Amino acid sequence: MSGIKDSINSKNVVLLGLLLVVLGIAVIFFLRGTTPKTSQAEIAKHIKDASMREPVVPTKRFKILHVMSYHSPWAWTDQQFQGFKDGLGGLDVEYKVVQMDTKRQSSEQWKQKIATEARGLIDTWKPDLVFTGDDNAQKYVAKHYINTDIPFVFCAVNNNPADYGFVGSKNVTGVLERLHFEQTVLLLKQLVPTAHKIAVITDPGKMWPPIIQTMKRSESKLPQDVEILGYYVLNTFEEYKKMVKNCQSEVDAIGMLGVFEFKDENGVNVSLEQVQRWTIENSSLPDFAFWKDRVDKGTLCAVTVSGLAQGQAAGKIAQGILSEGRSPASFPMKPTEKGIPVVSLARAKKLNLNPSSSVLLTVEVVTEFIW
Repeated sequence: MSGIKDSINSKNVVLLGLLLVVLGIAVIFFLRGTTPKTSQAEIAKHIKDASMREPVVPTKRFKILHVMSYHSPWAWTDQQFQGFKDGLGGLDVEYKVVQMDTKRQSSEQWKQKIATEARGLIDTWKPDLVFTGDDNAQKYVAKHYINTDIPFVFCAVNNNPADYGFVGSKNVTGVLERLHFEQTVLLLKQLVPTAHKIAVITDPGKMWPPIIQTMKRSESKLPQDVEILGYYVLNTFEEYKKMVKNCQSEVDAIGMLGVFEFKDENGVNVSLEQVQRWTIENSSLPDFAFWKDRVDKGTLCAVTVSGLAQGQAAGKIAQGILSEGRSPASFPMKPTEKGIPVVSLARAKKLNLNPSSSVLLTVEVVTEFIW
C-alpha cells in the first residue's frame, strides 16, 4: 500500500510542477500583452540619448589685444581685423585695439610714445593673445615679448621675421606679406604693351628697403622688354612732384611703393588722398601699386595683397593656439600666396586706355575714383 501511495504522491508533485510552469508562462504572456509596445523602444531611446549626452563645459571668454601699426577706418587694417575675426570661428572673444597710426604720424617720438601705451596695456590687461598687424607693431611692441608666456600672432610683415628675433621663439608666429611684383608688371603690360621703362618711387618708410631688395632680385623674372630704371626714395611732397614731372619724358610707367610719409613744408605727412589726387591730375603715365586702396584712389592697376586673407590666416593660427592648445612655434611663418588683380577703369579712361574685354573679365574692376 505504501508503494502505491508513494507513486500517487510522485504523480501529484509532477502535476503540480507542470501547473506552476503553465501559470508562469501565462503570466509572462499576460504582462507582455498589457505593456505598451512603445515603452521598450522609448526606454532604449532614453538610454541611448543619455549615453551620447556630453557634460556641459562652460565656454571660455578669451581676451585678445589687436595692435595696428596704422589706423582705422582704413581698408587695409580693417580687412585684416575682419579676416582675423573670421579665422577665429566661433570663439567667444573680448577685444581691445591699439591704433599706432604710424602712417599719419611717423616721427620716432610718436612711435615710442604709442608703443609704450600698447605695452602698458598688455602688462595690465594681460590678454590671452596679442594680434599685431604690419611691421611697426612688431618692431615697437611684439619684439619686447619674445619667449614670454603671451602668444603673439602677426600678419602683413614685410621684413624678415629674424630681424625682430621671432625665428626660434616659443610664442611668436604669423603671416608674412610678399608683394606680387612680377604679376603686377605682367598686368601692366596687358594694359599698356608699350610700357618698357619703369621708375619705382617710394617715401622713406623703414619697411621699404627690404622690399626694394626683394624687387631687385625679382627683376630677372620680368618680361625681357621691361627695364627698371631705378628705385627712388623721396622725403618730401615737393620732391615727389618734381620726380613725377621728370618721369613724364623719361619712362613709360611708374611703380608706387610708400606714399604716406612725404612731408609738406611744415614737416607733416601729406595724406594718401592728396598724393593720389595730385598724381591723377598731373601725370599722364600709367602706374601700378600692390594694394587695392591705391587702385580705389586712382592708381591704374595692382595684383594686390589681400588684407582679408592675411587676417584670416592669422586668425586660424590664433584659433589653433587658443582652442586646441597648440604652441605658436608649431605654426610656420609663411606668406599668403594668392594675389587679386585689380584695374581702375576710371584711371584707364583718363589715360585714354581701352583695356580689352579679355583682361577686364579676369580682374576686379574699379569704375570710379573713391575718395
